[in-house]
Amino acid sequence: MDQYCILGRIGEGAHGIVFKAKHVETGEIVALKKVALRRLEDGIPNQALREIKALQEIEDNQHVVQLKAVFPHGAGFVLAFEFMLSDLAEVVRHAQRPLVPAQVKSYLQMLLKGVAFCHANNIVHRDLKPANLLISASGQLKIADFGLARVFSPDGSRLYTHQVATRAVGCILGELLNGSPLFPGENDIEQLCCVLRILGTPSPQVWPEIMELPDYNKISFKEQAPVPLEEVLPDASPQALDLLGQFLLYPPRQRIAASQALLHQYFFTAPLPAHPSELPIPQRPGGPAPKAHPGPPHVHDFHVDRPLEESLLNPELIQPFIPEG
Repeated sequence: MDQYCILGRIGEGAHGIVFKAKHVETGEIVALKKVALRRLEDGIPNQALREIKALQEIEDNQHVVQLKAVFPHGAGFVLAFEFMLSDLAEVVRHAQRPLVPAQVKSYLQMLLKGVAFCHANNIVHRDLKPANLLISASGQLKIADFGLARVFSPDGSRLYTHQVATRAVGCILGELLNGSPLFPGENDIEQLCCVLRILGTPSPQVWPEIMELPDYNKISFKEQAPVPLEEVLPDASPQALDLLGQFLLYPPRQRIAASQALLHQYFFTAPLPAHPSELPIPQRPGGPAPKAHPGPPHVHDFHVDRPLEESLLNPELIQPFIPEG
């Protein structure tokens, strides 16, 4: 810890306190997560080990928070991450009005790129929610907190616990479109009721694998028909509702994959995704007042006389379709 100067406290998680700090020699600002061991014989908590392993398995990616160092400290250890100014939960909470469509598309596009990258590296996050999607000073969204992450087997041979709660991408999109959670349950049963109220009661005809779930016969719910998403989110565009509907499906194998979702027409119809510099960047609680991003003017149209990299469309999306040579 001698190489860092603590600048303040950011927050506290399940396994440690997070501080803002500056490297004494380089001046780099980082986030330090201090994980204390209650008893030495207990060893390092599983969640901390999973976070370290997952982030070490993943190569650097602009939409996954970077783990810079791990080192011992007292009766515990410290994880040093790149410093991020805020998170998506703060963005939604402090928005003066609902996010505009171009902003929603931008956040979702960055999230999907991060998720697609994780899945391509056989990492499943299992705890996606706005508070774990950090926002940099330049507006970039990065996935963080891999404490529940696991390496998964593409052939489905590995078993995992079913007692893991996460909002997942579809729920995050719904929250961005709605300005508040679509399924605001306070406990497990209330959460299920919120889901059933909108998506309807699942049946073996719709979801054959439901009968294989461990707790399937422990509780029953009254039959409810699904509510059309256009009634739930009347201000959302048809393309947004179509993509949301492909996320919010009961059978996991029928849900659209992150890599496929990035090619959905939703991202290629006006308004196009906003540039990160145009996105709101609230400070964390206790920080200075938010400042407006200057950023370039938002242009939704393409111009053949402008360089491709100045277009709002990320060149990475169309690179696979450009012939070589």
